[in-house]
Amino acid sequence: MSKRVFAIAAHPDDIEFMMSGTLFLLKDAGCEIHYLNVANGSCGTATMSAEEIAAVRKTESKNAAATLGAVHHESLVNDLEVFYNNELISRLCSVIRDMQPDIVLTQYPVEYMEDHSNVCRVTVSAVFARGIKNFPSDPPRETTIQDVTIYHALPYGLTDTLRRPIEPDFYIDVSEKIENKAEMLAMHVSQKEWLDHSQGLDSFVKSMKAMTAKAGHASGQFTYAEGWTRHLHLGFCSEKANPLADILSSHISVIRP
Repeated sequence: MSKRVFAIAAHPDDIEFMMSGTLFLLKDAGCEIHYLNVANGSCGTATMSAEEIAAVRKTESKNAAATLGAVHHESLVNDLEVFYNNELISRLCSVIRDMQPDIVLTQYPVEYMEDHSNVCRVTVSAVFARGIKNFPSDPPRETTIQDVTIYHALPYGLTDTLRRPIEPDFYIDVSEKIENKAEMLAMHVSQKEWLDHSQGLDSFVKSMKAMTAKAGHASGQFTYAEGWTRHLHLGFCSEKANPLADILSSHISVIRP
């Protein structure tokens, strides 16, 4: 079941941490994968200028997308400039109208930092606006009317901002893709030093594996898993549409309908 899938997250490496195992499985299933970090990683350093680190992280992101065989899209703003405003919605809507995805994977509505939460809000509005004639995209694109089903990944840390664990609609078994996920994340070479400095992480690949294993344990079935929650269908697709679950049905532990 071939579909066009668009993964949209805040920063370079967010897709790798919380979504990439699912993306590898979708690629194997014949889907066309697209990859966009809304922010360019300009704050992800303790030593370089914003321009220098953004250039480094752009290269790292392209390398990461290449390991997946995904189409890489350019970032739109600097780190900590991901705001829910008309300008950013308009720019992302232009990309949505241009590529016409069937499935959008994005971040959870309430995350540990505002860039993540705002990417979620901007993405949902940009997809909603895809078919609205009087909403101008930047650059201008023709409106589209295809069904789009939106899914939210688990938040980084697997909890909301008040430390409450998040229970997704379903978990996807990514055990067979955990080393691909690690390889993709490891392309972000600049981030090991930065995360060690800013968050005290011994190894961001080990941290990713530990978080994916924790989700696997929560699934009650899998060694490594990623969790997904389907967005409300209104304005996007039919009520029963659940293409992610349909495509990867053999890899799913269902939590709620």
